[in-house]
Amino acid sequence: MIHLKDVTKIYKTNGVVALDKVTLDIERGEFVFIVGTSGSGKSTLMKLLMHEEVATSGNIIVNGKDVTHLKPKEVPYLRRSLGVIFQDYRLLEDKTVYENVAFAMQVIEAPRRIMQRSVNTVLDIVGLRDKFKSFPAQLSGGEQQRVAIARAIVNDPRIVIADEPTGNLDPETSWDIMDIFQRINAAGTTIVMATHDKTIVDQMQRRVIAIEGGKITRDEARGVYSENQPEPQSPYNKFFPFK
Repeated sequence: MIHLKDVTKIYKTNGVVALDKVTLDIERGEFVFIVGTSGSGKSTLMKLLMHEEVATSGNIIVNGKDVTHLKPKEVPYLRRSLGVIFQDYRLLEDKTVYENVAFAMQVIEAPRRIMQRSVNTVLDIVGLRDKFKSFPAQLSGGEQQRVAIARAIVNDPRIVIADEPTGNLDPETSWDIMDIFQRINAAGTTIVMATHDKTIVDQMQRRVIAIEGGKITRDEARGVYSENQPEPQSPYNKFFPFK
């Protein structure tokens, strides 16, 4: 699904080594948290997967496609095969909820009948069917992120890449969003999520890949945010039995 072999990224402008000979495999259906301090290299890793940045050396395979040296005309096709979610939502302010989600299908020229059915289905998944006529400014932060998730999954991608998707949300709303991600993953979609949210990582105990100084320092199948910490106890346990 995702394979990195000896991937190094050096920024030419300042000589910073963002990633240093990173080797990594993520299989289909996994839910993976990428954690690390600011400047550790996790954001660079996410950008490499989307081809927003290009590796200095090494090889990157995403969905069976070698994305290391894509031609510019090939990049849009890669991104259409991924669902991408950002911390700041990146919705189109002049379009309704329905139109924001439908836009992702218009790009691939999906038939109108299929578009309508698919958009309504994903709006049901994120719980926003009743707000399909609303504009982003009329929604809360959590609702806007739900729209962003719906847009990311409407084309049924095999991989969803989420960069700090709960970074601007309060704890209760964050758990609501994570519940949606959990259901998407249970349906077979691979999720790779960069996050600083220690509570969520500790509670869910999915695979955790820690990056520091551009290197993978820890890779645990049922990990927590930080090493050498006790089993997390949370009042959300009875509501979110992720283990």
